[in-house]
Amino acid sequence: MNLKADSARRAEQGGLQKASKTAKSAKSATTAKPLKPHKTHKTLSKVLGQTEEVTGLVEDVAQDLSSVNAGLKQATANAKATPHIEQALETSETAESKAQEAADKLAVVNNALKDAVQERQALELQLAEITEREEAARHASFHDPLTGLPNRALSNDRLEHGLAQAKRHGWHLAVMFIDLDDFKKVNDRYGHDAGDRVLKIIATRLTDSTRDDDTLSRHGGDEFLYVLTEYDSEHDLTVIAEKLLALIQTPCEIRVGDETIAVAISASIGVAVFPKHGNTPEALVKSADSAMYRAKRSRFRYAFAR
Repeated sequence: MNLKADSARRAEQGGLQKASKTAKSAKSATTAKPLKPHKTHKTLSKVLGQTEEVTGLVEDVAQDLSSVNAGLKQATANAKATPHIEQALETSETAESKAQEAADKLAVVNNALKDAVQERQALELQLAEITEREEAARHASFHDPLTGLPNRALSNDRLEHGLAQAKRHGWHLAVMFIDLDDFKKVNDRYGHDAGDRVLKIIATRLTDSTRDDDTLSRHGGDEFLYVLTEYDSEHDLTVIAEKLLALIQTPCEIRVGDETIAVAISASIGVAVFPKHGNTPEALVKSADSAMYRAKRSRFRYAFAR
């Protein structure tokens, strides 16, 4: 038996089998499973990962085909090449060329996707920054910068909404006008920074004791407005007013220089009820304000509008 011819024959058969298998893999990688259009919930990053995976597969196929071709060329060099071997070698080289071309094209797609991902990330970051600035600006336009409470604009808007609901459904609604007594003395004695700390402490106390459905706002320098909805009776308003006064009058401990001091503040509260004392935001606030001034002369420190 001619050992060289037998070796060439076995190399031919093995090369043909491997070439056939590798060519099928190349076809599968490049044509059998095209990328489906990504759904809206898929991100560009996920698509990029998929294409990079396909690129790696195609490159592996190209390397396998290159190895097969090298084996076939060696076999044809050691023995007389038959038309069958030459045809297999030509087919395998064509498959290798196509696989490499597919890998190159996929690399271009991947680079484009990487650029798109980076651009998308940059746009999302810009959008997040813009959204954050807009939310901060919106919050600042409707909230007091010191206490974080709703300001007059937001308070008036909620009062109008509350009145509309009360008129439509026959609900109760009341406005409490809260004024801190002689607060100027705190600023004069301890400084405005100390006064600001006292205001923040009182605002926090009042916020913690009010319901989520109600609205507590800073109406002015040392004035607060409390809009209440859905209470049972005016007696409930009396209980609430007394509770708020007790919270405010609890001494506030603050640091002034190197010393911790307790600042005691009293308050006066005027109460106006819809529709008895007004059926518009302006009328109710005015009635509550007038009642507050009468409360300053009352031993109870709160008074209902007349």
